[in-house]
Amino acid sequence: MFLTPGPLPFEKLWHKFFDGHDGRFSIYVHASREKVSHSSPHFVGRDIRSEKVTWGEMSMVDAEKRLLANALIDPDNQHFALFSESCVPLHEFEYVYNYLIFTNVSYIDCFDDPGPHGSGRYSERMLPEIEKKDFRKGSQWFSMKRHHAIIVMADSLYYTKFKLYCKRTKDGPNCYADEHYFPTFFNMIDPGGISNWSVTHVDWTEGKWHPKSYRNQDVTYELLKNIASLDKAAQITSTAPKRVMFKPCLWNGVKRPCHLFARKFYPETLGRLSHLFSNYTVVV
Repeated sequence: MFLTPGPLPFEKLWHKFFDGHDGRFSIYVHASREKVSHSSPHFVGRDIRSEKVTWGEMSMVDAEKRLLANALIDPDNQHFALFSESCVPLHEFEYVYNYLIFTNVSYIDCFDDPGPHGSGRYSERMLPEIEKKDFRKGSQWFSMKRHHAIIVMADSLYYTKFKLYCKRTKDGPNCYADEHYFPTFFNMIDPGGISNWSVTHVDWTEGKWHPKSYRNQDVTYELLKNIASLDKAAQITSTAPKRVMFKPCLWNGVKRPCHLFARKFYPETLGRLSHLFSNYTVVV
């Protein structure tokens, strides 16, 4: 499921990833700003009805749910992965397919951040359904099992609380629903059914508002091999000083590499990524 404002700069790379595996995947594209023309036959005709999406607002969650709703129509779809336009695969298709289909959890990032950009965004107007102790933070780039996707679509109670009381506002702390709705929701309804880390890697170590972005000169075999080999997920609090927590990545109880995908890559890196793809994707 691709959530993008417009064109998909890595469509050719994803074509390389999907090609030869027809019948084992479905693609859905939500382009919120402009209609996308596709070069890969795997993507042609896979656009869904889209609405405008504003960064940091509930419309982001609405778009994610719109993608899930479309993907759930097909009963063969059993696992649902969300990507941005800057996401790329780290492993070949067979490895990713087996990792996701045969897992016993949904890969939803979720942790307790007691800082101003974590529980500091909580509003007591979410009571009594959501208490501050239940409020969680995490990356929006999830991967979830079918039964969890169905539960998400059935939810109106928690969704409404976030729509009303988790928003950017002049009166109180800014709250970004896409960072808190899914982590809080699953922490409350099925904490044992999620991994608490994301299979999509992103580097927040620079301490800025946005994660590290990779330019052409950054893309090397060593970089991709290192990301694909990480077996601990890092979670960084917004406290002062910040705390970095490392969580071992367990796949059905066995320690495995954490990440199947990575972001944020600039469009200029397509050539280097395509050239390296068959080499770095064999690393497990």
